[in-house]
Amino acid sequence: MIPSNGERPYRHAHVDPLAELRSPADPPWDVYLTGTVFLDIIFTGLDSAPVRGTESWARGMGSSPGGVANMATALARLGLKTSLAAAFGDDHYGEYCWDALEQGEGIDLTTSRTVPGWHSPVTVSMAYEGERTMVSHGHEPPPEAALIPEGAPEHAPRARAAVASLTPGTRAHWIAESARAGTRIFADVGWDDTGRWDLAGLADLEHCEAFLPNAEEAMRYTGADCPRAAAHALTEYVPLAVVTLGSEGAYAVDRRTGESAEVPAIAVEALDPTGAGDVFVAGFVMGTLADWPLADRLAFAGLTAALSVQEFGGSLSAPGWSEVAAWWRRVQSVDDQDPTALRRYAFLEGLLPEVTRPWPLRRAVPTIGFGRSA
Repeated sequence: MIPSNGERPYRHAHVDPLAELRSPADPPWDVYLTGTVFLDIIFTGLDSAPVRGTESWARGMGSSPGGVANMATALARLGLKTSLAAAFGDDHYGEYCWDALEQGEGIDLTTSRTVPGWHSPVTVSMAYEGERTMVSHGHEPPPEAALIPEGAPEHAPRARAAVASLTPGTRAHWIAESARAGTRIFADVGWDDTGRWDLAGLADLEHCEAFLPNAEEAMRYTGADCPRAAAHALTEYVPLAVVTLGSEGAYAVDRRTGESAEVPAIAVEALDPTGAGDVFVAGFVMGTLADWPLADRLAFAGLTAALSVQEFGGSLSAPGWSEVAAWWRRVQSVDDQDPTALRRYAFLEGLLPEVTRPWPLRRAVPTIGFGRSA
């Protein structure tokens, strides 16, 4: 990836959060996921939304792999061995996304395919006033791609966990197969365009260990009048329900232990919320695989999501351990910091790398490189 400001691309400090749990009998991958990779083009520095019939100039621009690549990048930057199955176009955009994920992030793409004659889906995102507006274009990959829905191979590779995006009324056969093989399935869901909001339509939920909807989705699916009640209702369908509450944080209920936990959100100045939900899921998956207590998992997931919204772009903004460490050192140096809040994140000590870079961190923003690295 070529930085637009001339700096060398920043390399994330390597931390293996599962080091003490690993054994020779482990699956080759910590997390498997599948979906559609987009090329994201992000315009930043807009003072307001574009006005019809006028031309707007942005003060900044970045590009990066998007779509399912947001989640894959977030997982990999947290030190998890990540395998992604996706279809890639055989155009320059597809080459760029492939190289950025495989070479830049160390994500395994052996179950991915380049589809001849298929152009990469593209999303243009405009960030302003803490929100975003997106325009996307793309086509379904042709049948000869021989990839099950959204890039999944016939047989998913062995992994400790998998992240699945559930689609109402649709089964993804790899989910049941992976669950039977011992893979722990973490599921999220998008907006139900049918308006039915019927949990019975999420057929693969029965194979999942955890379900992570946002507050609005949880209440619509359960009919509950508050997100916390919705989380409890969801445990009739899945062992662990995690409901994100936006600016209020997150709430989780584990049916197996009877435990519940709630952690408030970290107040930050949000520049771009793109990919924050993916980063939250990645942080929660990592904490779960590391056998952290439920409240610590929620706190870490919320922290990583909060760090991500302070940067522009989806996969561009996913924090690594260096960003987490820089934040932790910074908040400890604040004289009037609430000691209770500090204790909430004390579990990070011993995990974090040494930090020599100042806070806040600013990454070089990559631009598209037309041509593979030698």
